[in-house]
Amino acid sequence: MILAAGAGTRLRPITDTIPKCMIRIAGKPLLEHNLLWLKRFGVEEVVVNLHYLPQCVTEYLGDGKAWDLHIHYSKEESILGTAGGLKRATRFFNSPFFLWYGDNLSRCDLKSLYSLHESKQAVGTMAVFNRQEVSQSGIVGLNSEQKVTRFLEKPKPDQVFSHFVNAGIFAMDPTVFGYIPDGFCDLSKDVLPRMLADNCPIFGYPLSPPEGLWWIDRLEDLESVEQQVAGGQIPIA
Repeated sequence: MILAAGAGTRLRPITDTIPKCMIRIAGKPLLEHNLLWLKRFGVEEVVVNLHYLPQCVTEYLGDGKAWDLHIHYSKEESILGTAGGLKRATRFFNSPFFLWYGDNLSRCDLKSLYSLHESKQAVGTMAVFNRQEVSQSGIVGLNSEQKVTRFLEKPKPDQVFSHFVNAGIFAMDPTVFGYIPDGFCDLSKDVLPRMLADNCPIFGYPLSPPEGLWWIDRLEDLESVEQQVAGGQIPIA
């Protein structure tokens, strides 16, 4: 599942007329880059949640046949948050699946991520990225076995216990749906802490430098990503 319901208000005026996931990088929407990356690892069926200007996505992607994919849409009249949007799409999942936040770009090795998830018999395995500035991220504590021991969203300076941050890329077991209440709900603020309190097996997969993670939250981020793509520092299909 790709989470793509957000408006991207910090990217205005670009997002006045298109949703954040449809911002173009090297001629293709961010959402298309992520779909192509998932396809590279054998993904054939994708659910995309939508809220803001949904027709921009549906008119561009259609049913996904142009990419040899089968795309389903989960439209939200009121935005439901990262976990609420996932919960609304429960009907599509009866086996382990990937969850990808649609506002980032990464070359995450999904095969390695899933291998860790499977070997640890995890309910959730999140890609984590080493970032110096963590005040706007969810920080993740890992033990020697890569099990997540702590999680804190947007820590204050005196609360920082790790520079690993949630990369917004997960392998998940459908068991996770039992931890998500109905209605608006945030995965980082509401669900992950609840799972940890229940001693649920969640593991972290540290992204290597070549895999990378590039946020596109602000206009400055977009400009930086575009420059890195043009310079070959970010490999894209």
